[in-house]
Amino acid sequence: MASARTWPSREGFTADVLGTLISRSILDPWKVIPLFAFAQYTTKGQALLSSHPKLLKALRQLAALALLSRLSNWLTRRTLNNGFSDSYDWNKEVIVITGGSNGIGQRIANLLGEKDIKVAILDISPPDSLPNSTRFYQCDITSPSEIATAAQAIRSSFGRPTILINNAGVCTGKTILSSTPEQTRRTFDINTLSHYALAKEFLPDMVSANHGMVVTIASQAGYAVTPSMVDYSASKAAAIAFHEGLAAELVTRYSAPRVRTVLVTQGFTKTAFIKDLTPEDTWFNPLLQPESVAKAVVRQVLKGESGVVVLPGSAGWIATRLRGYPGWFQHLLRCRLEKLMRTE
Repeated sequence: MASARTWPSREGFTADVLGTLISRSILDPWKVIPLFAFAQYTTKGQALLSSHPKLLKALRQLAALALLSRLSNWLTRRTLNNGFSDSYDWNKEVIVITGGSNGIGQRIANLLGEKDIKVAILDISPPDSLPNSTRFYQCDITSPSEIATAAQAIRSSFGRPTILINNAGVCTGKTILSSTPEQTRRTFDINTLSHYALAKEFLPDMVSANHGMVVTIASQAGYAVTPSMVDYSASKAAAIAFHEGLAAELVTRYSAPRVRTVLVTQGFTKTAFIKDLTPEDTWFNPLLQPESVAKAVVRQVLKGESGVVVLPGSAGWIATRLRGYPGWFQHLLRCRLEKLMRTE
């Protein structure tokens, strides 16, 4: 059931909420530049500056920072989309999502189904209910033959899939020595290797049409390794590398610059895997609600653009830059992560 709280966020008042307020106010060029012009070029503004001489300098710096931030975001958006625009007809698009019977995947499938978008769920067990435009296909995504069988059924019912959402994931929560070889292998089979098998099945049609999207739902654990989750972290780091390599190959090898790639790196989320965990840090690293992640993913998909979705943004900002920090800081942070999320 969805969390009742939606404001300021489902997770409460966090660093992300504060960051959003700042970006939409003092770092919004459409707000700061008019204030700067008012202070610089109007009689009332100049009178105000005479009593507050440092105000103009502050406004100038804020305006420059806001413009640079917008320019950087524009360049990133344009570069990730290879300088090409593309249109999506949501009455015709067909979305395949793995692990769509529960957790984040189920919420994503339901949100898309509410918009009458054709969605095919690949999972071992069926969901409790399905929107009218959504169908379930029983499939072990670690088996290329089962993927091929499901793909044939999807094409017969819906047509050729145009969007693939690699959502399925598992986590044992065990240390390196306490996990079995079978558990470690299964973690990589589902969290990483299935992406390759699914891409081999569905990507060729996207490449030939120069239209489509591959969404990789990884984790911030792929940037910041967490004790007792080393195999999970490693599999998600490999998933991030898969996304980055695929994005480059689409342009340099397949001549399909309009095929979009989306990377999602979320923090700890209240799913069946870790539903009992209580985060010690609820300001920078709150326990996310599945609805928050699902809505962010669907919002990016419906844009029809490549991009990176990071939740929470504050913790993600640190995680994505972790390997650039001094070694002592990296090690202390990884050790700290062991205490950050506990069931006690």
